[in-house]
Amino acid sequence: MNRPAWLANGRIMRIALVVLATAAVVAALPMMWRYAQTTEISPHAPDWALFAALPLQVKLHIASAITALLVGTVIWLLPKGRGFHKPLGWTWVIAMATTAISSLFITGLNGNSYSFIHLLSGWTIIALPMAIFAIRNRNVAMHRRNMTGIFVGGLLIAGAFTFIPGRFMFEFFF
Repeated sequence: MNRPAWLANGRIMRIALVVLATAAVVAALPMMWRYAQTTEISPHAPDWALFAALPLQVKLHIASAITALLVGTVIWLLPKGRGFHKPLGWTWVIAMATTAISSLFITGLNGNSYSFIHLLSGWTIIALPMAIFAIRNRNVAMHRRNMTGIFVGGLLIAGAFTFIPGRFMFEFFF
């Protein structure tokens, strides 16, 4: 199948990710600024009473996201394609799928509806099978691009937004 060069090298995906991340940061800045003006922010030990009060789907989401972050970091640091890459990769895929799917049952940032961050979950749910399909067809470059994009966009960027003032992770640590 002949695809245009701009689609084959993933340029449109990278552009979309940058635009999405930039828009999310710009949208969050006024809220963060207002909060910082009215509150004294200081780090503290995790508040486990807050965690205990969370609904089950949020606890599952946090646990799977932390698992994906830890396993994904190990995969990123180790050599690819040999050793523990495959079993760790499947662990990461399961953790990311659980994180993305569980996020669909969590609302509250926009009242009782989905937020901008849920777009990253949808993208993760679509991109994970694409990355698996790519590696099964020996397309290492596409597999690498998809997995890196999911790790950066679906995990790191979305995870960074959980530390916005007023959200759980911010309250848990600050």
